[in-house]
Amino acid sequence: MKKEKFITSAIIVIVGGFITKLIGMIIRIIITRYIGLEGIGLYMLILPTFNLFIIMSQLGVPIAISKLVAEDKNNNKKLIFSIIPIIMSVNVFLIIVIYFLTPVLATYLLNNPILKYPLLSISVVLPFITISNIVRGYFFGKQKMFPHILSHIVEQLVRIIAIIIFVPMLYNNGIEYAVSGIILVNIASELISIIILIRYLPKSFKFKKEYLKPDKQHVKDIFNVGLPTTGAKIIGSISYFLEPIILTQTLLFVGYSSKYIITEYGIFSGYVLPLLMMPAFFSQAISSVLIPVISQYYNKNNINYIKHKINQALLFSFVIGFMATTCLIVNPLFFLELIYNTSEGVLYLRLLAPFFLIHYIQLPISSALIAMGKAQKTMVNTLISVIFKTIILLGASLFEIGLYGLIMANIIGILILTFLDYKTLKKLLN
Repeated sequence: MKKEKFITSAIIVIVGGFITKLIGMIIRIIITRYIGLEGIGLYMLILPTFNLFIIMSQLGVPIAISKLVAEDKNNNKKLIFSIIPIIMSVNVFLIIVIYFLTPVLATYLLNNPILKYPLLSISVVLPFITISNIVRGYFFGKQKMFPHILSHIVEQLVRIIAIIIFVPMLYNNGIEYAVSGIILVNIASELISIIILIRYLPKSFKFKKEYLKPDKQHVKDIFNVGLPTTGAKIIGSISYFLEPIILTQTLLFVGYSSKYIITEYGIFSGYVLPLLMMPAFFSQAISSVLIPVISQYYNKNNINYIKHKINQALLFSFVIGFMATTCLIVNPLFFLELIYNTSEGVLYLRLLAPFFLIHYIQLPISSALIAMGKAQKTMVNTLISVIFKTIILLGASLFEIGLYGLIMANIIGILILTFLDYKTLKKLLN
């Protein structure tokens, strides 16, 4: 029965993920209607910064908790509570960093002083996202997916309501306030998510004050897994963070206008990438289910079972990815008009869609490596792919080909990372 838990968990995650993504599409439609192309462009310029600070605020703790809870070697209550004071201290430090970094980032790196308030809004949201994901890590480790899915669905519904109520009012004060509002609604949605997750904790999961005292061994175990995982994510996020900066500075240098860059990058990051990343959500969800399963059976040295589960995860990811990719290649205009009411980005979508099918497959491979204790190797692989991606982005953009340099860089980055991760996994399983 335990061995079938993976399939059951994967199905729950896929079905729940589909509902969540459907609601997410509605959210994007609403946002696009409220703030327009300029607002989407501004939001997408700061999104890499948002994602980078989310990763730094968590230090890989949710994934580490998922892995350690699955191994069932620790007092899970003490494991989770003892890391909270440390991770909250990290969040306070990041809030201070964002406060002092914002003027430089908005004015000199992103060339948009009006991004000051949206960037400051990021700092307020971080602690709520961190706590929510730590509790999710526990449920993933226990392979209990229903609380995770339910909290995600309710979270998205709360986000819709908050956006409908607050964003139009904020837009009247200026587009930068509307973009800030889109970020700040995460406070309400994450808070609701935390409440739902806590209600599904076992009755035996009672808080004791002494649990908040950091346990050296627990903290060491968590960071042994979390920090290398974070390293790989931070490298990827730094690349994503630098992407609009390098693109903006290079295209300005070769003669493109600031308006062109904001508009085209808004189309690419606001319309094209979200469509391509929708199937990736399912792969990420399946990958999260995979981590505790592989962790549990790798300790037992059951390589055949691990191979079987990895193959199942790859098959799920490929089937979902293939269906989505085919639809996006055959009729990209339909989805752009349906979701965003635009015809912009058709060619970008057609060029990238086939290569994102490879990206969907790469995600379970990377998660399997983390589960087998090879997070450091995934970090090195990510670093290599990011170096190549950045060089190509910088070099290709100098040839005055607009955003096609960015598209080339993304394709090369996907191919290199997938190849390196697959090569590493093959060595481990042979």
